[in-house]
Amino acid sequence: MKTKTLKKDKVNIITLGCSKNMVDSEVLSGQLLANNIDTVHENTKKDHNIVVVNTCGFIDKAKEESVNTILEQVSLKKKGKLDKVYVTGCLSHRYREDLAKEIPEVDAWFGTMELPLMLKKFEADYKTELVGERLLATPGHYAYLKIAEGCNRTCAFCAIPLMRGSHVSRPVEELVREAESLVRRGVKEILLIAQELTYYGLDLYKKRMLPELLNRLADVKGLEWIRLHYAYPSKFPLEILDVIRERDNICNYLDMPLQHASDRMLKAMRRQITRAEMNELIHTIRERVPGICLRTTLIAGFPGETQEDVEELKDFLREHRFDRVGIFTYSHEEGTGAYELEDTIPAEEKQRRAEEIMEVQQEISYGKNQEKLGCVFRTLVDKKEAGRYLGRTEFDSVEVDNEVIIHSDRKLQPGDFINVKITKAYDYDLEGEVV
Repeated sequence: MKTKTLKKDKVNIITLGCSKNMVDSEVLSGQLLANNIDTVHENTKKDHNIVVVNTCGFIDKAKEESVNTILEQVSLKKKGKLDKVYVTGCLSHRYREDLAKEIPEVDAWFGTMELPLMLKKFEADYKTELVGERLLATPGHYAYLKIAEGCNRTCAFCAIPLMRGSHVSRPVEELVREAESLVRRGVKEILLIAQELTYYGLDLYKKRMLPELLNRLADVKGLEWIRLHYAYPSKFPLEILDVIRERDNICNYLDMPLQHASDRMLKAMRRQITRAEMNELIHTIRERVPGICLRTTLIAGFPGETQEDVEELKDFLREHRFDRVGIFTYSHEEGTGAYELEDTIPAEEKQRRAEEIMEVQQEISYGKNQEKLGCVFRTLVDKKEAGRYLGRTEFDSVEVDNEVIIHSDRKLQPGDFINVKITKAYDYDLEGEVV
């Protein structure tokens, strides 16, 4: 690709938003590198001349962060520090025409499914044979594996189908080959992601294939941990639980966003499930996989939500004592089913409700962590920071869950598995010694 500089191009990819976006950036970087184009993630050396901003368009805060990042890069271009600024990802997919008018300095805008088009800007060929060949933006011992793209659900609050399209599963064989490739490169933990894991396979194989995929991945030699993210609760395929229980390298961990517990809110959100059905499902999951860690995410401030709904949600948390909980405040997104509803709850009230709900969970989390005192857990070392080692147990995912502060007399490396005895427990973190 020709620009005004004489030196060889170097591309810096900036990724915003979720792990699915990160995988897209990794795939882009793999394609560029295969075309002999120097490519890095989040370059701190600032010796690049081209930037690709992979944007998030999920909620208001994410959109604001994406726009600000684009403006920062455009400013650098105006100062002569960059030759080109390209923008891709969900925000670009959804608002391309409006953004192009507002920020004309961006050289090109791309949607979420336009990787081959973007590569043409670099005079690069899309190499279909590069299954799993990507430049990891994560540390080398763990990686995300995106098993499907898009979503067929019609949740009223969610704009993801508008940006990512309908559900498209990747073939089992392709995923197994990618997992094998990642393991050969030193990856020990794979985090399975999709907009909706449990729908996997219905489009390709006419049946839910996640259990079979899990068994095939669990057979990959050298793969120590497999972790499941984003399972949809309605029509949950219970046979998944048998595989989790039976296979040693599948973590006793399930991330299942429930969003609310009030039947009124669940119906308004079009979640296709009732509180009673969720109660039964949670009991079944814990019965079939004793000791499983259940993570969920919730929404505060959906249109029409009352304080009674909030109290019901708090009671639900106390009843089920989830191991991990995240919460979003409702974002009014055009094009979604809820957009026709009046968004009457002020932002400050949404935030207050979210904090009120999380206070309940904080107490639960503290109590659950206290129960771990004196226990020994197999722990994966993630990094060394401020002179101490940080790791995770099988019950904790990257960035969103607990960390274990590890005290060790011997030198540890990221990717090491060690046994840690828990000596201190806090609201959201643990501390322990290597045994």
